[in-house]
Amino acid sequence: MSQSLTDWLQQSRLMVVSFDKDRRLLRVKSSTEACTNLSCDEKTVVVTDEGASGDLATLNPGDIVKVDSATGTIIVVRRVWEELASPEL
Repeated sequence: MSQSLTDWLQQSRLMVVSFDKDRRLLRVKSSTEACTNLSCDEKTVVVTDEGASGDLATLNPGDIVKVDSATGTIIVVRRVWEELASPEL
């Protein structure tokens, strides 16, 4: 069975649950509610509307992200405060 583009986009997105600064572990939750710990190194880049940064502290619990493991990039798709203000809720 083929997957629609909308389904693929929703399944490729992750929600930030927490970040352990000392261990540089990012905990994310998938659309299936499964949590995963991602190990981030100093080369990890976070891309937001404000720009790109190596500071993982720019992520907030509830942010929706995509992860490009090939480049070590975390792309913020939607901020938590945008999610909470969405008329879809």
